[in-house]
Amino acid sequence: MKTLIMSLIAVASFQYSFAQENKTNPAATSYTAAEQEVIQLSKDKWQWMADKNVDKLKLLFDNKSKFVHMSGTWKKDEELDIIKTGRIWYKNAKVHDVAVELFGKTAILWNRITLEAIVRGSEVVTEFTVTETYQKQGKEWKLLALTFSSVRDTHQIQK
Repeated sequence: MKTLIMSLIAVASFQYSFAQENKTNPAATSYTAAEQEVIQLSKDKWQWMADKNVDKLKLLFDNKSKFVHMSGTWKKDEELDIIKTGRIWYKNAKVHDVAVELFGKTAILWNRITLEAIVRGSEVVTEFTVTETYQKQGKEWKLLALTFSSVRDTHQIQK
């Protein structure tokens, strides 16, 4: 009987936790499967950047991809080198808000993030809206472009 009660409490806690998560992000359940796939891929990308996992990023980034940062614009090979060498270490990207829209085989995703990074040896915390453009190529999504836009912490993404 004690095990049954503990199991019921655990299930109720999980359901309450899940309901609270969706209450704070009501759009979490309104995305299509393809949109959710792109959102998850973006989350994975932030983790791969934090882990300096250039092997996974190399597969994700299209060969012609471009990256716009506060200090410049560069292509895939330089972005991978920057991550690998730690010139920019994306320690943690805390995602506050996300929106995604599909246009045929193209997906545009907007993240509002607080980025904790080490840039050329200095620790920085910056608020950004990051625009990511993906294209479905065969069965895989490829990142075509990623642009950081510096914003205030009160900035909101319209959905």
